[in-house]
Amino acid sequence: MITRIMLLVLFAVLAAGCTPSGKSPAAKHSQEGYTIQQRQIKMAAKETPQLAGGQESQVREPKPLSLAELRKKYRSHFLLQGPSDRKCISLTFDDVPDNHFTPQVLDVLNQYGVKATFFVVGNRAEKYPEIVQRIVNEGHVIGNHSYDHANLPKLSDESFRHQVTRTEDIVRGITGQQMRYIRPPYGNISEEQIKWLASQDMLIVNWNVDSLDWKGLTPEQIEANVMSHLTSGAIVLQHAAGGEGGDLSGTVMALPLIIEQLNQQGIKMVTLPELLSKPAYRQ
Repeated sequence: MITRIMLLVLFAVLAAGCTPSGKSPAAKHSQEGYTIQQRQIKMAAKETPQLAGGQESQVREPKPLSLAELRKKYRSHFLLQGPSDRKCISLTFDDVPDNHFTPQVLDVLNQYGVKATFFVVGNRAEKYPEIVQRIVNEGHVIGNHSYDHANLPKLSDESFRHQVTRTEDIVRGITGQQMRYIRPPYGNISEEQIKWLASQDMLIVNWNVDSLDWKGLTPEQIEANVMSHLTSGAIVLQHAAGGEGGDLSGTVMALPLIIEQLNQQGIKMVTLPELLSKPAYRQ
């Protein structure tokens, strides 16, 4: 009886095509064939003259698009100027708020009846919520400038989104508004980040006229930087809040000079939503 059972087990093993190693003859043969093929490939690679320009995988490796290429590719969601068919420009101010320069800039704008767009840093809004509320109360538009002015392309997807949404939550808690406009710190952003912002119905707005006021320039230098590059539809970059060691006194003093010249030339100063004909806030 025992002998019969052993014969049945042996028959089952042989019928399954198994070898003592647990691999079928076909599988073993396939593995040996693969190993031989790999040796042949390596030998052929050594004998074949090499490509002078390098391997396809190295030379044709995808590279990130430049900012200029990204603006061209995503022109409906990544903007740096408005239409040139009207004598309008937008004054924009980054890095707000602080309790020193931001109120001074607001005072000048209020004196001349000019409305502007301010890009808010989240952790500064947390510290000075009353100034954020003042910006809105005086008829200006606010946009997102990240939570702590991080260089966004260097962040993980999770950290990047947190920079945006945390700032959104803070500002919405102060003003009740859900911002639509965003300006990435330093103007830097990646393609994947643009795609995500577009999916959130947000508009990325950089600039095409840079005052370079962050360098601590004189009022005359700032005025020249703005007025010498100004065209209809321009988006002007200035700053209305400083950091450690930052002096924006030149910005405050240059602002009346710029406004008066624009008024003399019949150029209207409007907020970004008016310049771009796109709503300021999301529902």
